[in-house]
Amino acid sequence: MIGMLNALVDLVESEPGGDLDIGAFAREHGTTEYHLRRMFSALAGMPLSEYVRRRRMTLAAAELAAGSPSVLDIAVRHGYGSAEAFGRAFRGVHGISPAHARRDGGPLRTQPTLRFRLSIEGSTPMDVTITTTPELVLIGHATRVPLIHEGVNPHIQAHIAAIEPEEHLRLKAMSDAEPGGILAVTGDIAPDADEGTELTYLHGVSVRQGTAVPDGLDSLRVEAGAWAVFAASGPFPETLQSLWAATATDWFPSNPWRLRPGPSIVRYLEFTGTHASCELWLAVEPA
Repeated sequence: MIGMLNALVDLVESEPGGDLDIGAFAREHGTTEYHLRRMFSALAGMPLSEYVRRRRMTLAAAELAAGSPSVLDIAVRHGYGSAEAFGRAFRGVHGISPAHARRDGGPLRTQPTLRFRLSIEGSTPMDVTITTTPELVLIGHATRVPLIHEGVNPHIQAHIAAIEPEEHLRLKAMSDAEPGGILAVTGDIAPDADEGTELTYLHGVSVRQGTAVPDGLDSLRVEAGAWAVFAASGPFPETLQSLWAATATDWFPSNPWRLRPGPSIVRYLEFTGTHASCELWLAVEPA
């Protein structure tokens, strides 16, 4: 995985203005675009698309500072069809216009070339179970919320708080399939989405196939397949977010599995508000 990610970085550097065929690259390296983008985002701390944009704007800024005669020429070299589109991207990274950068020389934001390195981790064993389920039928209350990488998501908090206590009990009573109990389901989002991108959040339960969905509830079907189930216990939400990171840095590089398209599911076994015992279910397939 480390070698593959560094080869991907080299591809970005070799094609500063070309269309990157990430799907073809993933196939050549024996994986999927979905898994590659998820791993890059988790380990780099930014989506691949954002890294590409930052690198192109870093190189473009250097050309402007060197006195390249035409903004349009620079735009085309870095994959933009017009000076206007290039200017919007440039301001998005540097906070100033290309003309300002050429006149004053900055301030400019530099994105160094990434280089992934293997470090010795894994001193803490991870409690992981591989399980296979038939098609999942998830029902509950769904909403659209922005993606937030760190800390409590207040939009999810507000959504859950708006559900009456009696409704929580009704949902829990309807749970009759694995994973059991109340579930926090996130899905309908690109594998390397930027923070703030909208996703679907469903607060609900898993039920048997054929169960009629009661009026007023939303439903989500997830195809049959394998799941890696990671168990964790500790302060909430820090423990869960650290577990997410550890799957990318420790588990996936060391095991013959990769992510497949599907939602992520958190099953709460015990939750006090500041402490949680939970399971993180990630859809996987053999690598």
